[in-house]
Amino acid sequence: MRHCLALALCCSPHFAAAVEPAPAVVPFAASGTVQYALSPDDRADDMIITAIDRARRQVLVQAYSVTHKRIAAALAGARRRGVEVAVLADREQSRNESSALKDMKHAGVPLLIDAQHAAAHNKIMIIDNGEADCAVVTGSFNFTYAAQHRNAENAFILRGNPPLCEAFHRNWLRHKAHSLPPLR
Repeated sequence: MRHCLALALCCSPHFAAAVEPAPAVVPFAASGTVQYALSPDDRADDMIITAIDRARRQVLVQAYSVTHKRIAAALAGARRRGVEVAVLADREQSRNESSALKDMKHAGVPLLIDAQHAAAHNKIMIIDNGEADCAVVTGSFNFTYAAQHRNAENAFILRGNPPLCEAFHRNWLRHKAHSLPPLR
């Protein structure tokens, strides 16, 4: 009897759908340039700030933590010069809102909290999606002072690969859809 129940569960369409793996991501050709920095020796923060300063249209951020005042100031500055800037952050950011986040909010940068996950652990910026020279900033580098000065981190800027930028943009939009403004 137990075997029949197990067989019935395994063969049910609901069970089969629950254990099937997600479809593989279809690879696409690599294009563009790769820029990297390895902290604390390299200046990952300067590399990221330069990328923000080059943005013409849009900077969308997914961040676990934002405490690096110069990165926050570059994002606020981009907003002031008319670039669309928005930040999705981990729920911890709403509990321990850094002065960097407060400065960005004061500059009009929209902040949303992604509390759907145990940790919204992304460290991503999508810059000028839809343009030929769009960029994705990613790596282990949190947008924090510690990431530059105390930790061993890596940061990459992948520029000029529109399919990659679009893939990260779609992911950003999926997370934005379930994110909410901070409670404060």
